[in-house]
Amino acid sequence: MGSNLRSVDKLVITFLVDNSIEWFTKLPAGFTHEIVQHLGQDNPPPHAHPITDAACRSTNHSGVPVLDFDSFCCGAHGFSALIETQIAGEESHLTLFDTGPDSQSLVRNIKAMQVPVDDISRIILSHWHSDHTGGLVSLLKLRSSQGCVVDCHPARPISRGMSRGPLFDKVFAALADDPAFDEIEKLGGVVDKHSEGHVVAGGGVFVSGEIPRVTSFEEGVRGGKRWVAEDGGKWITDELIMDERYAVIDVAGKGLVVFSACSHAGIVNVVKDVLDKFARPIHMIIGGLHLAPPDYADKIEPTVSFLSQQIIPRPNFVIPMHCSGFNCKVALEAAFEAGCVPVGVGIKIEVLGDREFDKRLFAPTVM
Repeated sequence: MGSNLRSVDKLVITFLVDNSIEWFTKLPAGFTHEIVQHLGQDNPPPHAHPITDAACRSTNHSGVPVLDFDSFCCGAHGFSALIETQIAGEESHLTLFDTGPDSQSLVRNIKAMQVPVDDISRIILSHWHSDHTGGLVSLLKLRSSQGCVVDCHPARPISRGMSRGPLFDKVFAALADDPAFDEIEKLGGVVDKHSEGHVVAGGGVFVSGEIPRVTSFEEGVRGGKRWVAEDGGKWITDELIMDERYAVIDVAGKGLVVFSACSHAGIVNVVKDVLDKFARPIHMIIGGLHLAPPDYADKIEPTVSFLSQQIIPRPNFVIPMHCSGFNCKVALEAAFEAGCVPVGVGIKIEVLGDREFDKRLFAPTVM
């Protein structure tokens, strides 16, 4: 299925849910802070809704724009990215990758960033965890039109929980249930179940199938549990999270942009699968790397080593978000320097293709 992916001429990413807010750090070319975007918004007409329109809605006594923080994005423990892709001469496609953790954060941030929500044609759920699916219901309710495709893995769990070591024998907390298939359909969503890789958005976005587990140090989620109906209902071990999927966009002249929302499979496993499917260099790796928990500290060094030293050419950018953790970000910044970008909710990235330069890109190798 990877061979069916078409390269795009334009990719625009807007981060709508993330754990972090980042307003002041100097960003590379093509990256835009949230505040800058609000300053560029037109003041709304007198009848505008006080929340849904521009976050820079008035001027003070000297005529200087006033930033209305009530209408700015808020951080939340989760992930959601709006992906706009366009192939020259064709219509653009808006695809949402994950929906954040709750009924409030995604809706608020969509309004803050003035996202045309009815233009989103497909929602990709990376996996069944509520910090990635919790905003789906509120998003479908926000839309005024029906027919949005909800692209998901068919193996939706009844419930997922977490247990602590060293024995991992007792569940101490369960995540909120993910939206049910019939609930999605009642709200106008079109459930599209996939366990195999496939292309969407006019061929410009690849959604993976189940991710092969080939590394020795990426063992999934320690203490992960799944509730099953057998024997009257019970918790069973569910550490691999096999319903997790990634997404890839190939930008002409730049290479692959990889979205891994939580990397329960391990970002090295994700990248190895990407390189196995596409003979293209990686331009950018985006998302949660799931290296924040203290008992994952031993995975940081081999992960950073692989990404920075064992891929030739190595990725131009690594953008650690959501569940990556401070220590992971520090290690990646030391290895990639300016190529590790501190991105948070509200930031926009624009990647423009170059068809002529694309002829000079060569296939990557892994050492």
